[in-house]
Amino acid sequence: MSILTKKFTQEEYQAVYLVDEVYDGMRLDQFIQEYLPAYSRQEIKKKIAKKEIIIHDRPGKNKPSSKLHFGEKVTVVIPKTTHEDEWWNGQKVALQTIPEIIFQDQKIVVISKPAYMATHPTGKHLFNCATVYFQDKENKTVHSIHRIDRETSGVLLLGTDPKEASKLTPQFERGEVKKCYFFISVIQRGQDKEEHYHDKVEFKEEARLDSPKDGLDRVWIRHHPKDSKHGKRAETDFKILHTEISHKNKREYALGLAFPKTGRQHQIRVHALANGLPLLGDKIYLGSFPMFQRFKEETATEEDHQLLELPRQALHATALKIKYQDKLTTFKSKIPGDLKEWMSSHLSIEISKVEEQIEATLKCWSDD
Repeated sequence: MSILTKKFTQEEYQAVYLVDEVYDGMRLDQFIQEYLPAYSRQEIKKKIAKKEIIIHDRPGKNKPSSKLHFGEKVTVVIPKTTHEDEWWNGQKVALQTIPEIIFQDQKIVVISKPAYMATHPTGKHLFNCATVYFQDKENKTVHSIHRIDRETSGVLLLGTDPKEASKLTPQFERGEVKKCYFFISVIQRGQDKEEHYHDKVEFKEEARLDSPKDGLDRVWIRHHPKDSKHGKRAETDFKILHTEISHKNKREYALGLAFPKTGRQHQIRVHALANGLPLLGDKIYLGSFPMFQRFKEETATEEDHQLLELPRQALHATALKIKYQDKLTTFKSKIPGDLKEWMSSHLSIEISKVEEQIEATLKCWSDD
């Protein structure tokens, strides 16, 4: 699959694709779906009719059934519309689209990524992306050094110099980067449940992780015992800062920190679930895969909203320690406003006390 050029702005995505020999004779709509699998055939047909998909130097009207020839070029334009909007209880979520800059020099930029901002363009999420924002702002290519989930907020490193990005990314791949995440969980109790909270303040989880299905179902990750032959090795340390039964709804919650030692998909969320601590707002692991689908299709029920309480998973990348310019450096991000607002309305603990606990825990990073 050959992409000749790609151009992102915060208002439009444009790409030029080369028809490789293997695609000679393929229909235009089928060819585009190879590159844009998140779009349905009907959506692609509409884009062709609107001339947002065109075959270069092809006289006449392009049709979904138009046959492509080896060596031809096809341009795809995707303007920013409403497809990245987020909804909660019938109301559009007010998205933060300008990230807070924690640190910036000529080689990297470190941000506190807002919830719902993707690390880089993927699927239908092409505009509210960290790399796109800074490419537009700096007028040069910006590289994703690592990534965090779209709904997860917090510390994210981006490279504005390709050589520096190539030096830093292997540190994540080798597990050399220390990471700390703050989370809010709903406590599941009951010894009859396989996934129940055991009241430990500090514990390690080593459940192996895998995805049992293909396609859309691959977003659901299973956990297996650490001595299982299924899945891949994963390790997360947890520290519970506070537990409380809410005066507002009598539900029991935990505030905690997670320190992932490996970087598997959904690792913290699944390891928390395995210990009876599914994350507040988590559509998959506090909810279910069908619930996740209902939110995608904007058909979520009142009961779905009541169970989740928050429009996104309550997970925030609080701190990250990495070797940069031959020096170990820690970058930190404070608890974001939406999580603070929920804590203030549901729990009696002062947020400043939670922040002090986090800071005291992170202080040990500077001692090793």
